[in-house]
Amino acid sequence: MFIAIDRFTAVKMYNKVKYHWQVYLDDLKAQLAQPNISEFEIKKLSKQIRYVEETDMAVIISQSQGEVEAFQKKGLELTPHRKRIVSDSPTLEEKFKDANNPLRIVFVCAMWITGFDVPNCSTIYLDKPMRNHTLMQTIARANRVYEGKVNGLIVDYIGVFRDLQNALAIYGSNAGGGIDDGDTPVKDKSALVEQLRGAIAEALEFCKSKNIDLIKLDTTQDPFSRTKLWDEAVEALADEESKRNYFSLVNTVNSLYKAVLPDTAANEFANTRFLLDRLAEKIRQDIEEIDISEVLEEIDELLDDSIMAGEFIIHGQNPIIDITRIDFRLDVEALMKKFSSGYKQTAIEKLKGNISQNLKQMVQVNRTRMNYLEKFQKMIDEYNSGSRNQEIFFRELLKFHDELNVEDRRKLAENLTDEELVIFDLLTKPELELTNQERQDVKDVAKELLETLKQDKLVLDWRKRQQSKAEVDITIKDILDKLPRRYTMEIYEQKCQEVYQHIYESYSGTGNSIYS
Repeated sequence: MFIAIDRFTAVKMYNKVKYHWQVYLDDLKAQLAQPNISEFEIKKLSKQIRYVEETDMAVIISQSQGEVEAFQKKGLELTPHRKRIVSDSPTLEEKFKDANNPLRIVFVCAMWITGFDVPNCSTIYLDKPMRNHTLMQTIARANRVYEGKVNGLIVDYIGVFRDLQNALAIYGSNAGGGIDDGDTPVKDKSALVEQLRGAIAEALEFCKSKNIDLIKLDTTQDPFSRTKLWDEAVEALADEESKRNYFSLVNTVNSLYKAVLPDTAANEFANTRFLLDRLAEKIRQDIEEIDISEVLEEIDELLDDSIMAGEFIIHGQNPIIDITRIDFRLDVEALMKKFSSGYKQTAIEKLKGNISQNLKQMVQVNRTRMNYLEKFQKMIDEYNSGSRNQEIFFRELLKFHDELNVEDRRKLAENLTDEELVIFDLLTKPELELTNQERQDVKDVAKELLETLKQDKLVLDWRKRQQSKAEVDITIKDILDKLPRRYTMEIYEQKCQEVYQHIYESYSGTGNSIYS
């Protein structure tokens, strides 16, 4: 939030920042176009460019008579700003308070500096004389606690800070609350630099305790030795406790480092912070399952562009890739080789992470699989308690991984969709003694029920209206009444309740569900 001395200056600063924002964007794009840049730099620059391109900024000033003409006399255009203030929907206030909205920079004069609560606001640029209560209120805009925010930053252009001492004397120590004379919530940025120095020292000490030498990781030139050092570092941090502690330390370093920026004092720590962050990324790549949703979205966009162009070819400098040959599944054979070569904990954590992610998705679409989740947790608890060594635990994980693959493919064997399979499972588990014909009859009931409900019963907000819920309940009871006679009245009533609960939790209406 930039606080200008008057309304004209607010618009002038908006224009100035807009201009230099575009210069900065052009510079980033020029860097990205340079030949022979690393994959890491490409990823970093692309992320920066995306952030800069999507960032929105706005002027927030009060309205007055004859304002358009007054601004025109200063060579400024007010109309587009006034239009946004009046007609934006959601409002500019709602957008700025939403941490996920691209409106990230605002230029104000008198509005929004008092009585305006926005916890995610991180930085205040002060270019307006203030004192006493107004000054305290304004500084408080950046002083609210918010997730991921370690501090608020006040950039003082005109020496307002000297008036802060007087304001604190009035509204601080004299107001009680355990505040002594001379105490101030505002610190010089050098204090933040010292916090960063301490956080990096703590992270380096933790690495040393795990026999990880960051200098060697950075300076070793031989590619084979370098790869071995990085793999050994990952192995040293592969167990759950070490990984959790390391990520916590690196997150603290990153938060403080970003808070110090753009101060040049951050340059002292740039390389060490980069190595710590790179090791964390290496751990995520080698152990944790990578979310490929963004990759798949980009593939979809490329395909859409190709189809719109009338061709099914993705143009570019690189050779065309047949994406149907890309296998995102876990390479079990490679994992077994890694385990055999000595990186046992890394292999275990990679396999455990893969199982955890797949199991989470499988249980989400079919709650009858909770027994697999319980079995998996029991295996982990027994390993953590020391009743399983690494070899036994790894073999158990591999066997469990195979079991999940069989379960995941069961819908194909049953000739059912995911949605139909969960209804079928609810109707047949715990296992009932059914003939082949009876099993087929249950499948038919599951398909008919789902088709009937989705056709005209699961309307918009059906869960909020008593009549709509009653209609769904009656439909379930009517169709489940077609189940084989082996289903007693007691079992029938139980299945009606279970199926209704599943439908209620999984389908919000008009085509929206956990499956869509």
